[in-house]
Amino acid sequence: MKKRVAVVGAGAFGKNHARVVSESARAELKFVVDTNEARAREFAHGAQVLTDYRELIGQVDAAIIAVPTVAHAEVGCSLLEAGIDVLIEKPIASSLEEADRLVRTAERQGRLVQVGHLERFNPAVIALEKLVTLPLFFEVHRMSMFTLRSLDVDVVLDLMIHDLDIVLGFARSELKEIRAAGISVLSPKVDIANVRLEFEDGCIANLTASRVSTDKVRKLRLFQPQQYISVDYAKQSAAVFTVGGADGVAFEQLPVEPGEPLKLQFDAFLDAVESRRQPKLNGAAARRTLEIALAVIDKIGEHAGVVAKTLASEWKAAPGWKP
Repeated sequence: MKKRVAVVGAGAFGKNHARVVSESARAELKFVVDTNEARAREFAHGAQVLTDYRELIGQVDAAIIAVPTVAHAEVGCSLLEAGIDVLIEKPIASSLEEADRLVRTAERQGRLVQVGHLERFNPAVIALEKLVTLPLFFEVHRMSMFTLRSLDVDVVLDLMIHDLDIVLGFARSELKEIRAAGISVLSPKVDIANVRLEFEDGCIANLTASRVSTDKVRKLRLFQPQQYISVDYAKQSAAVFTVGGADGVAFEQLPVEPGEPLKLQFDAFLDAVESRRQPKLNGAAARRTLEIALAVIDKIGEHAGVVAKTLASEWKAAPGWKP
């Protein structure tokens, strides 16, 4: 029997979720919910349109929550308490307290929470998972052109969180140290950030994210004993360089089965709903990623304070300076 699914939020992400659900042979898009009824109707694909998510209670088995991050906990907890499994767009919430509310509510109600760290379902990343042994160094770049989307959060929670999730998933030990810097360019939030993570086993991860770039780049490079792997998220491709053998260094393109990450993510959610097994990207895992992302933002703030003090000292030392 097809699962009855609703999409809550008909913005940039919600409209794509609605399309994916409407195309699924395993689910029925029953409702699209948005406070803007006209916008919801535009992407409803024949489903009923509602302006209040609370009207979903008793009418669906699962819901995809694609509302602004600040509303994730309110909407998610309400639906979970009504017995509805939820797929929540990343990040899981805007604070650890709200993330904890979602996780506890799901546990108490026996419901499932999956969080939309979409890059985990990129076919190239799925193929890479089979090769990871002992990561020693990560170099990750995620650049995008400026848009008015997601300006309610820093670039860390908007873009970099995808890569933080992947690095944390691949790392083989606990995180030891975070160093970070970032600046605001075209919004009041941090638009460009660079982060260095050091793990207990010596693994280092350098991550850069920008939403004010002239180019779109989404690449990850991973180094491990006798192997270097380069992943292009956008092209869904991975190149593998391995030391050893008659030729010294062997090169191959990693076999990758093409697919739309959003559809693969939704299929994984349906698998969890049907089997009642916890999804890989459950609330607890997403909560950990959020914790690290918020710690990165704190470190950026500390660095900004140091820079401000340095500039103030320079200005005071400048000839002709007056308070």
